[in-house]
Amino acid sequence: MTRYFALLPAAGTGARMGLERPKQYLDLRGRPMIWHALRAFDSDPRIDTTFAIIAKDDGWWDRFDWSEFNNLVVKRAGAATRAGTVLNGLKTIREQVLDDDWILVHDAARPCISRRMLDKLMLELADDPVGGILATAVADTLKREDGTGRIAGTVHRERIWAAQTPQMFRYVLLRRALEQAGTMVTDEASAIESIGLFPRLVEGDRSNLKVTFRTDLEMAAWILGR
Repeated sequence: MTRYFALLPAAGTGARMGLERPKQYLDLRGRPMIWHALRAFDSDPRIDTTFAIIAKDDGWWDRFDWSEFNNLVVKRAGAATRAGTVLNGLKTIREQVLDDDWILVHDAARPCISRRMLDKLMLELADDPVGGILATAVADTLKREDGTGRIAGTVHRERIWAAQTPQMFRYVLLRRALEQAGTMVTDEASAIESIGLFPRLVEGDRSNLKVTFRTDLEMAAWILGR
C-alpha cells in the first residue's frame, strides 16, 4: 500500500525578515514557528514519518524540545537553495521510502496548515498520475514593476494561481524532476513542469499563509489562536 511521508526543508535563514535567528525558529505562540508545521503532519495518522531537513551547521534545532513528536526525524542535509535542500533530503531518506510513496513537501514557514487542507489534498490526489499542490486563485489586480518603483504594466489574473504547500508527488518522480531541473527552481511543481508534466491544482485556503515579513507572523499567531 502506498505510504505518505512529509518533508519540510528548513535550512533557510529568513534574511528578508532581517532577524538574527532563522525565521523557522521565531517564537509563535510560545513555540518555534516550525513546530506548528511539523505538528500538523506528526499528528496525522496517515503520515508515516515527518522529516525536517535542516542546515548542516544549524545551531538552533537542539535548543528546543522535540520529544513530544512521535514520528519526527531530523536530517542535517540542507543546501544553499530550497530545491537543493529538498533533493538532499530525498537522497537521505532513500532507504526508508519506495518509489511510489507520496512525498508531501511543506514550507517550514507555513505554520497554519490544517487537517482539513491535508484531507482535501490527499483525497483529490490519491489516484492522480502526476500529483499536485495546494494553491489559491489570485484575487488581487497584479502589477509588474519597472525596476524604479513604478508600474510597467498590469498582469491579467485570469487563470493565475498562487502556489502553496504541501506539494505532493511520488518519490521517484520528484527526485528525477529535481535532479534534471537543477537547484534554481523555486518549488517542486516547477521541477515537475520542467520534465513535461502538469501538476494538479487543489484549491487551498488563504489562511495557509507563508510567513515572509514581520506582519505575517502576527497574522499567523491570530489564525492559530482561532
